[in-house]
Amino acid sequence: DSLLQEMARDKYSVLLPTYNERENLPIIVWLLVKYCTESDLDFEIIVIDDGSPDGTLEVGKQLEKIYGSDKIVLRPRASKLGLGTAYIHGIKHATGNYVIIMDADLSHHPKFIPQMIKKQEEGDFDLVSGTRYAGDGGVNGWDLKRKIISRGANYVTQVLLRPGASDLTGSFRLYKKEVLEKLVSVCVSKGYVFQMEMIVRARQQGFSIGEVPISFVDRVYGESKLGGNEIIGFVKGLLYLFSTT
Repeated sequence: DSLLQEMARDKYSVLLPTYNERENLPIIVWLLVKYCTESDLDFEIIVIDDGSPDGTLEVGKQLEKIYGSDKIVLRPRASKLGLGTAYIHGIKHATGNYVIIMDADLSHHPKFIPQMIKKQEEGDFDLVSGTRYAGDGGVNGWDLKRKIISRGANYVTQVLLRPGASDLTGSFRLYKKEVLEKLVSVCVSKGYVFQMEMIVRARQQGFSIGEVPISFVDRVYGESKLGGNEIIGFVKGLLYLFSTT
């Protein structure tokens, strides 16, 4: 009987793509372990470091010693290869039946994970997205320019693509593993557009989407990676999706 219970228990694989997150990694891992343990979740944290020159991987090795290799799974890559391929790489090593994707830079707080899981269970959703634009979600630490860009990008996307979700560029989500595998395999975008395409393709494929309001905090350490090129790439990607979906 206990074997059946064990078989039926859900496991959550958290994918953490990292690049120069040496200061943040110990904090995000500590928070993940704390909230997952408090909620009695079966979990693992898969750290996908893309050859960070700042020694992020060395910090990961220390964390592996502290928490154990069953909880901290290091799956580094030689160089910066992008988010989509990082998820594909992470999924290959994930032993959970659910996958959580989030940023390692502390802009996403693990305290929202139990809420996302609860929401998923309520509606048996294929994916649950943390949203900054619904309920009591929000953004802390952004200047007006960043807020306008983000809101504007989100609004234009809503109008063009009607995706059935309020936050498209966010990257704090919970997926059924097989759903994430399917979506990653059909997505072609890079950078910020990738997250948006994931939601658009999810709607296209008929997957159900739940939402949980989250507060988003701008990067604690390190520089934000949103530059002019990213914004241009976002617009190009948006137009591509609009013409193909």
